[in-house]
Amino acid sequence: MKTPFPSYLQRFQRVLRHIDEHLGEGLGLDVLAGVAAFSPHHFHRQFTALLGVPPGRYVQLVRLKRATWRLAFRDAPVLEVALDSGYQGPEAFTRAFRQQTGQSPSAFRRQPDWAAWQAGYRPVSDIRRNFMTDAFAPVRVIDAPDIPVAVLEHRGDPATLGDSVRSFIQWRRAAGLAPRLSATYNIFHDDPDQTDPADFRLDICAAAARVPANDLGVRAGIIPGGRCAVLRHVGTDEGFGAAIRHLYADWLPSSGQDLRDFPLYCQRVAFFPDVPEHEAITDIFLPLK
Repeated sequence: MKTPFPSYLQRFQRVLRHIDEHLGEGLGLDVLAGVAAFSPHHFHRQFTALLGVPPGRYVQLVRLKRATWRLAFRDAPVLEVALDSGYQGPEAFTRAFRQQTGQSPSAFRRQPDWAAWQAGYRPVSDIRRNFMTDAFAPVRVIDAPDIPVAVLEHRGDPATLGDSVRSFIQWRRAAGLAPRLSATYNIFHDDPDQTDPADFRLDICAAAARVPANDLGVRAGIIPGGRCAVLRHVGTDEGFGAAIRHLYADWLPSSGQDLRDFPLYCQRVAFFPDVPEHEAITDIFLPLK
């Protein structure tokens, strides 16, 4: 496929962002075609040809992703999640959710089948990775302080990371350390694209002065202070890898800086599903000597 002209591509990027911003509103063909400034008939054909899925199916998948995150990581009632996903009631929502994930919403909330969900969501993930790229923010160099943290180590397939996140949320709630009170961090020991899934390592952290004994495997740790390059990534997790590659491949070789012996880490400043995916904010820290 030939690369579309930038102005043509921007019209569809505008549609994708409009969908993220208005998931709880009407997103019919006429509305989306108007955002793109195409006729509805041609817009449907153009969207499907360029992105690989019909616009209605794309909207459904994005809404269902937000629903899965709210079911897995938040306490919203199923009826509220159904209505916010554009369904008139829980029955229609349950049918669509089961067709997509193989589980009912209640079963998913109890024990998510992440592999089935990720397989069904892959078309949207590919669209976001390929078509929702933004310019990188300027890189800053700062002196970061030592950060005492509570740490839950995730070891194993990245596809099961959601289970570790759920355990960490359970610990945070019991400890009274909501994200608004305690900053959230991830420490990236491995690149999921370059590591065997069984060997993948990532630490889920929250700022905490002390960590009481617990049965969830959460321990006390520290993110050591020092000089860091910081890149703010605003957008979906699909663009996260490109931001990290920019730090390593573009910024670092031209900076004259050397790396410190500590893994790359990030602070989740504002995260989905509490904000729309394209408004999620993540500060990426590259430790420097």
